[in-house]
This record gives sequence, structure tokens and C-alpha cells, in this order.
Amino acid sequence: MTMSINGGTEVKKVFIGAGCNRVVNNVSWGACDLVAFGAQNAVAIFSPKTAQIVTTLPGHKSSVNCTQWLPSNKFAFKAKELEKYYLLSGDADGAIILWEFSLLERKWRYVLQAPQSHKKGVTCITGIMVTKTEALVASTSSDGKVHVWEVLFPSTTGGDCKLQCLETLFVGSKPMVALSLAELPGNTGHIVLAMGGLDNKIHLYCGERTGKFLRACELKGHTDWIRSLDFSLPICTNGEPNSILLVSSSQDKGIRIWKMALRSSLCSTQGAYRKEEMSLASYIEGPLLVAGSSSYQISLESLLIGHEDWVYSVEWQPPSTESVEGIGYYQPQSILSASMDKTMMIWQPEKNSGIWMNVVTVGELSHCALGFYGGHWSPSGDSILAHGYGGSFHLWKNVGVDLDNWRPQKVPSGHFAGVTDIVWARSGEYILSVSHDQTTRIYASWQNEASLIDGDSWHEIARPQVHGHDINCVTIVQGKGNHRFVSGADEKVARVFEATLSFLKTLNHATSQIISLPEDLQADVQVLGANMSALGLSQKPIYVQATHDNQDRNGNDGLDTIETIPDAVPAVLTEPPIEDQLAWHTLWPESHKLYGHGNELFSLCCDHEGKLVASSCKAQSATAAEIWLWQVGSWKAVGQLQSHSLTVTQMEFSHDDSMLLAVSRDRQFSVFTIKRTGTDEISYQLLARQEAHKRIIWSCSWNPYGHEFATGSRDKTVKIWAVDKGSSVKLLMTLPQFDSSVMALSWVGLGHQKNDGFLAVGMESGLIELWSLSVRRADDGSGSAAGVAAAVAVKLDPFMCHVSAVNRLAWEGPKKSENCKNIQLASCGADNCVRVFEVNVDYAEN
Repeated sequence: MTMSINGGTEVKKVFIGAGCNRVVNNVSWGACDLVAFGAQNAVAIFSPKTAQIVTTLPGHKSSVNCTQWLPSNKFAFKAKELEKYYLLSGDADGAIILWEFSLLERKWRYVLQAPQSHKKGVTCITGIMVTKTEALVASTSSDGKVHVWEVLFPSTTGGDCKLQCLETLFVGSKPMVALSLAELPGNTGHIVLAMGGLDNKIHLYCGERTGKFLRACELKGHTDWIRSLDFSLPICTNGEPNSILLVSSSQDKGIRIWKMALRSSLCSTQGAYRKEEMSLASYIEGPLLVAGSSSYQISLESLLIGHEDWVYSVEWQPPSTESVEGIGYYQPQSILSASMDKTMMIWQPEKNSGIWMNVVTVGELSHCALGFYGGHWSPSGDSILAHGYGGSFHLWKNVGVDLDNWRPQKVPSGHFAGVTDIVWARSGEYILSVSHDQTTRIYASWQNEASLIDGDSWHEIARPQVHGHDINCVTIVQGKGNHRFVSGADEKVARVFEATLSFLKTLNHATSQIISLPEDLQADVQVLGANMSALGLSQKPIYVQATHDNQDRNGNDGLDTIETIPDAVPAVLTEPPIEDQLAWHTLWPESHKLYGHGNELFSLCCDHEGKLVASSCKAQSATAAEIWLWQVGSWKAVGQLQSHSLTVTQMEFSHDDSMLLAVSRDRQFSVFTIKRTGTDEISYQLLARQEAHKRIIWSCSWNPYGHEFATGSRDKTVKIWAVDKGSSVKLLMTLPQFDSSVMALSWVGLGHQKNDGFLAVGMESGLIELWSLSVRRADDGSGSAAGVAAAVAVKLDPFMCHVSAVNRLAWEGPKKSENCKNIQLASCGADNCVRVFEVNVDYAEN
């Protein structure tokens, strides 16, 4: 686990949640048993064993389209003793980056960027290990070029990798989107490169390890774009490798298996060949591929029909290390296909007839999934992984002993678009995030028997809102009672949601009854779950009473007897849920809509008592830039605060709820005083407004123990201000200029008496810094600030930070941080990631 240490402050990564980019070829499962995928412009690495994202790699300037391990799962049988593994990633700008992973140290290193990059987005990278220290790689792009690269790995520790472009092939106006490389059987030293794309044909090129690739022939048969190609390792007959198989898939919903047989082997087994011709598995002869002095007869081995939509990926099962007939591997006759019809299939030839059959089908049955973009085998061949339209992963493992039994497994999950806002639950037991992927998600640390050994692991435990608009902001309602949150999207109405009974009980399981639920609260909550409306905007409650009246309702509170609800089936989860459950069965019902704003919602916040919620919307006029105040419970509008002329970007109530701070695109901040005059009435007044920065102010944060606050701006500065004797605002200090625009701030206190705290600063570059702040009080007894001392406590390692702009930072609540040496910091960013860090503060001895 990565750590950063600086003068008594230690930061470690606790959790990363992220979804997969919705592109084909985005995922690669390496011989080291780690999975790589693109999450916006980050390359994310996850461990299927722990279902946790291990790290993200910073380096790409645009969205990551494809990844390729060297060695990949196909060469796992050769990679048993390797200490270093390599990964290639290509992005939407055409850049290709090589990364190194050290298995012993569990450390990553940026090695180099490919010198001759593509002019447009890279759509596919494929590679084969030629020797232990040499690999051949091919990349294709929508610029109509295919590059062939030689990668030389260091033979000694400390040596450097070399990446050299051997050849550039021009494929014309119809780009190639699928590639596969293989060594031809028969010890010829020749390499075959298959490519397919928008012209519906498979083009075969033949070359040597040094390059010199020449067009050999083309294979026709598919009637739509070719989406995936994969060569098997050479197939042996009588101990000699004499043929190789190529599998191709297309948007015509079909899969084809092509056989390339060494010509001499065809002649020597003429009798067998003739007999084969008479059987059902007879193949159609195709062109001849000539490679040097050898020639290979190509034939169509089989046509696999079974999918009902585009087949985006096909992959041979990785060879095992069982020695067969004197060679060091065994290539199983087994193919995995993944399709937009929401299924993955495993195909194998039937033992007697040799006809290829679909032997396993797994899939996503929920009506909200939109199919799979790719499927991959684990190196051992006992697990299969799909990634889908919703940025989600789906993993099945064969747990059967004698018979196949493929069971769903836990996987990481997260948003598949930029994460715009994040907030902690009242007692810090979970975090809630919203995103432009139109979902609201809840992540929590799941404590169970296994976690006693491995430590707690965080998982997505609910998806309370699945919306039809991009969601921009969220706030959790503080105070007593049920869990509630308000979210604002690209629409004029804010929506209030309330937790369901099934969620409350699930949370009890996740936290192992550490935060026990009051019995009266469980009795009060009569909503079991929620259903999505037809348009995907409102979520309707499912009531506990909706369970069948005639059923005996002892036992599980009647949770198993819901018969009137055909859609969502809310249930108490006793282990972290998989995508199928999250997507539909963990919704919260919408209890209120807050009408008032004239434009799309932009920012929300709640006071600490849980009495008021403030909201703002996108604005280009003073009228639209009004801040609305809503009374929690009745949800009536109780105030419209006027001060700004452009969008209010963030708001926050002071620790005693006596003031509301707002910052805006108009480069000004405002401080309002808020007074509660009666039970339902409040009065408010503009205390101060000031032009504070030279550019947009993106963020603000109050000192949790005083009337000091920080503002952060696109002008790369952070300023610390103090409300002076409750009547005016003065500038205490400006922190040294940062390297990038300041997008997010969050101030946490470290002990009330000392006025010490940490200010977390998140930047547009994705980097996060922690500054220690110490407020000096005036001697006149007024309690107002006389000055502030600031110093960098720690700059987080870039491999721990976001890879795009940090959109929000949030410390755990002040109650947690008061006498605690370990406090948690949550962050979210434009790289689709939600992150949780643990900060260990040794402040007691200072």
C-alpha cells in the first residue's frame, strides 16, 4: 500500500472506486493476475482476488482506449518466474505509454512514451512474447495506420526498456479496429499479423522479427465490421506444431474459426485429411499463405452462431503448463466470446463429432444493462471477466469440481463518467457520490470475518439514484432520523431521497452492528425499496405493507414475500452486492421535489443541525444566481439570498450555523448571517461581499472550530480569511501559488483548544496537498483571529492522486477527527474515481 510520509503525517490509500471506459479493447488480464483498464485518462489496475482497485497510473492526457499486458494471460505459462511485468496503454490522442510493474516490490514505474505516436485515437494494441526479453507489439488507430513495434526488456535489473517502431502499414480509408499476432508453426521464425476492421475482411500480413511485413492474403466471410481477432498458440500433431487457429468475431453476430495448416503436414496426412472431408466438421479451403519457404493452407474450420447481437470480443483460453507430447504447454480448444446481447459464451468442440458447441452461457439479465464490450479469461482459465456498457465489471468463477459451475464473484465498481460531488454520512459510516454518469452511489467499508485477517475492504453497497440527467451536486441531511440526501442534476428541480428499510439493515451488516440502528427508526421506516419510473426520473416507493397479506410475516419481516412488485426486489444484503443487484434493487424512493430555480442545479449544502438546505443553480444574471434556502422536513422555501451575478460554485455553513459562505464564478465570496427567529422562520443578512481572486473561485471551506475560512481559485491561489468581530471580513494570509488551478478545499480541525487543522487542497492536475494551519487568536478575549501559520504537511504521491481535476474533497465529520489520530479524507474527480485516504496525524506530541 502506497504511503507518503512527511514530518509525522502519514497518508495511505484506503480505497479507489472507478468504472471502466465504455470502449472495446479497454481491458487486459495479465500473466501476473492483475487486470488493467482505462478509467477516463487514468490506467486503473485491479486485483480479481481482492475485488479492489490497487492503483491508478498517471500519464495520459486524454481518455484511455486500450491496454495490453506483456506477457498477457496467453503467455502466463511462460511467466512463472518473472519479477517484472509490463503494460502498454493507448489513448484517444494516439499516445502509447509503456509501464513497468515490479512483482516483489508491488511498485509501478512510468517507463516511456512511444516515439512515433498515432495521429488519432489508438483503438487496439496486441502483443506476443517472442523470448523472455523480447516482445512484438502491433497498434492500430483511426488514422488508418498500423504500427509494428519491437519491445526489448532489460535482461539485468536496473537495465532500461527499448521500444522501436519496426514498420508502419498503411491500410487505407477504412481503419482496422482488431489485431492479433502469432509466431507461425514450423520453426520458420516468421510472424503473422491479422487485422480486421471496417471493410469486413481479415487481412493477413507476414513478416519476420525484424519487421518487413508484407500483405499475404485476405479472408472473406464476415458481412459486417470485424471487432475482434485472436490467434491460438500452435496446435501439435504427433509432437510437432503444424497448425494454428484464428478466431474472428463481427458485428454480423457470427464467430468464425480459421485454420492455418503447414502445407507439408497436409500432404503427409492426406488420408486423414480426405476422411475429415467427409465428416460434418469438414472445412472449406481458403487461400494459401506463403511465409518464406513455407506455405500454409487456410481453411474455415467452423462458423459459430449463437449470439443475438454484435460480438465484440473473442479470446482463446490461455494455455496451461501441462506438458503434452514434449512441448511445454497445452492449448485448450476453448473460446470465450462476449456480445452486446448481454451474454458471454464458452465454445468447445464436441468430443465425438468435433462440432463446436456453446457449452457455457453467462450473462446480465437485468433490463438496464446494455451488453458487453469485451470478455477475458483469467490466466488459469477458471474465471471469466466481462466489462459492460454501464462501465461495470462482471466476473464468474468455475467453482465446480467434476461439473462446470460458474458463479458470480465480487468485482470493483464505480462511476463511468466524471464524479462531481462527494459527501460523508452523518456518522462517517459511508460516503455518497454523484456523477455525470447519472447515478448516485454509496460506498462503505464492509466488515466481516475475512476482514479480521485482511483488514476492512470498501465496496459499493447501494445505488440509491439512477437518473436521466447528469448529476452535479449532493448533500446529506444532518441531524436525527432516517438517512436522507438531496441531489441536484442538469434540471431545475432538486430531489430529496430517503433511505429504505432494506438499506438500513444492509448497513447494519456492513458495519457489523458497530453503529446499531434504533429499533424505533426501523419501525418508522415503512419503505422497503424503490422502483424506477418509466422515464427514469422519479423513483417510487415500495412499501413494507405491499408484501403479501396472507403470508405469515414472522421471520425475515416478509422480505421474501414481495409478489406485487415485478421490477425491483429489495433485499437485505449480507455480503457486498454485485452489479446485477446494485443496478436495480438498491434504489431509494424520492420523497420531495424542490421547485424554485430557473436553471440547472449546481451546488447544495446542509447546515450541521439538519434544519436548512441551501441550493444554487447555473447563472448568468443576478436573479438566477440567487441562493435558495429550504426548510428540512416541510421542504418549504424560506429564503432567497441575493449577492452574486454568476453561478455560485460552492456554499458551506459555519460550524455554529450562524453564517453561510458562498463563492462564485464572479470571483467574489459572500458571507450571510443566518438567524432563526421562530420555529419556522429565519432571517438572513449579507454580512460581507468581496472580490477575492483574479479568476473563478471554485471552492471554499470553513474552519470547523472558528469563523475563519479558505477560498481556492482558478488563479492557482488559496486565501485564508477571518470574520472580524462578526461585522467584517479580513484577509489573514495567501498561501504560496500552486502549480495548477485550485478546484477543491476541505478544512478539518485537530483538537479544539489548539486551533490546529489540516487544509486539503485539490488541483486541476489531480494532485492533492495537505497544509497544516494554526490559527492565532487575538489577546483581547474576543476570540477573533489575529493571524494564521501555514506549512505543507504532505504532498501526496501522484500514483495515489487523481489523474484529472479533483472536483471535491471531504473530511470525515468533526466528531470523528476531534480526538482521533487517524482521520479519513474522501475525494472525487474528473478521472471517474472516488478515493478514500487515511491520514495519520501525530499531533499530540507537537
